[in-house]
Amino acid sequence: MHDTRPANWQRGQQFRPQQSQYAMTQIHPTAIVDPRAELGKNVVVGPFCIVEAGVVLGDGCELAAGAVVRSRTTMGCNNHIGEKAVVGGRAQHIHVHDPGGSLVIGDHNRIRENVTIHRGWENHASTTIQDHNLLMVSSHVGHDCHVGSGCVLVNHVLLGGFVSLGDGAYLGGAAAVVQHCRIGRLAMIGAVTKISQDVPPFVMVVDSRVIGLNRVGLRRKGFSTADLQQLMAAYRVIYRDGLRWTEVLERLKAEFAEGPAADFEKFLANGKRGFVQERVLPRKEKLQYVPSPASDATDPAAVEPEQPKRDAGRAA
Repeated sequence: MHDTRPANWQRGQQFRPQQSQYAMTQIHPTAIVDPRAELGKNVVVGPFCIVEAGVVLGDGCELAAGAVVRSRTTMGCNNHIGEKAVVGGRAQHIHVHDPGGSLVIGDHNRIRENVTIHRGWENHASTTIQDHNLLMVSSHVGHDCHVGSGCVLVNHVLLGGFVSLGDGAYLGGAAAVVQHCRIGRLAMIGAVTKISQDVPPFVMVVDSRVIGLNRVGLRRKGFSTADLQQLMAAYRVIYRDGLRWTEVLERLKAEFAEGPAADFEKFLANGKRGFVQERVLPRKEKLQYVPSPASDATDPAAVEPEQPKRDAGRAA
């Protein structure tokens, strides 16, 4: 056994090796790990996993049973890959590039069971997922997507190719985002919602229409009342004041150059697909009973009908 004690150690001194000296990688006997893959310290590769050539796994990554990590995938530290997830697969595209692009994943991400993430389409392209994201069961991230930090993809969310998510975006279950769309930071998408245009930051979308600010999410992220008031003022400029698009951008740039609302102009000025519009509720129809002039006490219909008179002679 190799002696790990320092050269200046003397007998009688207490020696406590550093924790890194106990670091070790655990690979299950049924797992297949290509010898050309690079694994960091404390990596755990569960049963029946596959790690292909060229994969880089940072310290503390864990692959649950049956997880597959394809080539040209690089992960940071402390990522957890759930059962049967396939990370770094080829882009789903009619025209195939060989070997295709890459996939870069940051730190502290939780990628749950049956999630699929595709690497970039062209050889020089990449799909990127930053830090502290949660991808729930069976969600899909297409090729060339960019997912910021702190995002949540609930079960069965589908991101088409080239989709971009800002930091803190939240997508409800089975939401589907069409390719090339952008979703701004701290936006919230309701469940089973189709997104085919860009979603501005800080808003909430239900049934493919903006319904207001994501107030609950913003407060949870520490936005103050003044911040919310500023965002609401900018929101009115975008959706309520009836301005032309050039006028909207000019007012946002002039009136909201600082603070969180400054993100609106930066995001909207770079749009190419149009933006999700606000939901316009129809006026509520009210049914009200309006009595007619004859509907009073003298209304014949309201008076008890006169009883027929008996024939006195016949009655006798």
